[in-house]
Amino acid sequence: MKSTLEDLQSRRSIRSFKGDQITEADLNAIVNAGTWAPSGGGAQSAVILVIQDAALIRHIEALNARVLNKPEATPFFGAPTVLAVLVDTTKPTPLEDGSLVMGNLMLATHAVGVGSCWIHRAKQVFEFDEGKALLKKWGLSEHYVGVGFCILGYAAGEAPKPAPRKAGYVIKAT
Repeated sequence: MKSTLEDLQSRRSIRSFKGDQITEADLNAIVNAGTWAPSGGGAQSAVILVIQDAALIRHIEALNARVLNKPEATPFFGAPTVLAVLVDTTKPTPLEDGSLVMGNLMLATHAVGVGSCWIHRAKQVFEFDEGKALLKKWGLSEHYVGVGFCILGYAAGEAPKPAPRKAGYVIKAT
């Protein structure tokens, strides 16, 4: 348990990656951890899309940058692997389920020595016609929406230092 608590405190978002693809063993460990995230009523509403094709990553990254209205942006920071977490909105707690999957993915990456960062705008990316076409290609219905992108890779440098925890973070109710 001590290592889990240490991982919770030491994991940081990584935004600079080496060009090396992560190993299949690391990838399998990470996505397996994602599948064990709790879900409302055990519904398992989330799916994890593994994207390692460089051209596809650039295409989805360009859609993400379009949401920002910054076509020159590179919101995936050169990560060689992108995991897209989507959820079935017909299930009871899809947003919560997908968020828990994202948390498991990021903690697992840290545990195996891989860097990660949660990148937003997955919902909007898959609302574009191009995003809907990708979902259809992958066999996912229109009931699926994006929760987040978990970018993965080996960190190119030191992890950022943690921000101090804010005062009043925990309030003991009586």
